[in-house]
Amino acid sequence: MAERGGGEDSKERVSMELSDEVFKAMEVGLAFRDYNGRISSMDFHSRATNYLVTASDDESIRLYDIQNSVCLKTINSKKYGVDLVCFTDNPTVVLYSSKNGWDESLRLLSLNDNKYLRYFKGHHDRVVCLSLCPGRDTFISGSLDRTVLLWDPRADKAQGLLRVQGRPAVSFDEQGMIFGVAFGAAIRLFDSRFYEKGPFEVFYVGEEESEANVLKFSNDGTQMLLTTTEGHVYILDSFHGTPVNTFKVKPVLSDGGTLEASFSPDGAYVVSGSGDGSVYAWNVKNGKVACWGSTDSEPPMIKWAPGSLMFLTGSSELSFWVPDLSKLSSFAGTK
Repeated sequence: MAERGGGEDSKERVSMELSDEVFKAMEVGLAFRDYNGRISSMDFHSRATNYLVTASDDESIRLYDIQNSVCLKTINSKKYGVDLVCFTDNPTVVLYSSKNGWDESLRLLSLNDNKYLRYFKGHHDRVVCLSLCPGRDTFISGSLDRTVLLWDPRADKAQGLLRVQGRPAVSFDEQGMIFGVAFGAAIRLFDSRFYEKGPFEVFYVGEEESEANVLKFSNDGTQMLLTTTEGHVYILDSFHGTPVNTFKVKPVLSDGGTLEASFSPDGAYVVSGSGDGSVYAWNVKNGKVACWGSTDSEPPMIKWAPGSLMFLTGSSELSFWVPDLSKLSSFAGTK
């Protein structure tokens, strides 16, 4: 069931630009509170951006139309469980990882008829990261078995293997030309066409014993963010590896927890979780803008709605955060 807060007119929101003031006015405008477990993953489709897919500990995969604030479909994965989920190039097909402890295969699932299209076998421990190449269906996965595998969806065997030391985080850039692999306080960048030649760049960040959680590129490809279990959110220049800023939140204490963070569409802001369940908004250049507390004790999932002044958080509920225009001086008193 969806519950609405004090939302405002969407046409007015579109005309605004993201700023510190707008961030401070953010609040939950809509929430789906019918989950029976924590949300473990969320993804927007790259082109059909009104479609959102979520995975939850209640073993469900849910498809939403966020433009109309409705859940279109719920599919249960009782046999295998579900941990990570992401769209393929086709908005009716998703890729997801298992959470049953005995089968670490990845599965390609048709949402139209709830049928498996392909299984991808290769990992021998929990898969902790997935990234699809934009514009193509090739993808990479990283696992606690200390491997990163590269896949072609037409084949059920991995097309490439990279060995890592520790928990990996992986991500393609928005053009799909390069991908990053983070582990052991370093980010390694690979040319996606010639990955077998090894990384063409290695950027060192943080401390050697840091455990990578999430790696992401900004939409324009000029910045990267890396989060760690220790509660660091590192922002780097993706061309030179120079540090832009570092933010600190509470460390992740629970086994399997992930410190999530997401760039705003313009790359000027980052929204992150925290080990105590709080949500933080950061100005990339100037630091903390806002913080919203929580009764949760685990960091939430976080995703920006593409091209929108809205971000989503996922914990035991799915929340849509939008600006409350009554709190903005530029809109105060308007109807």
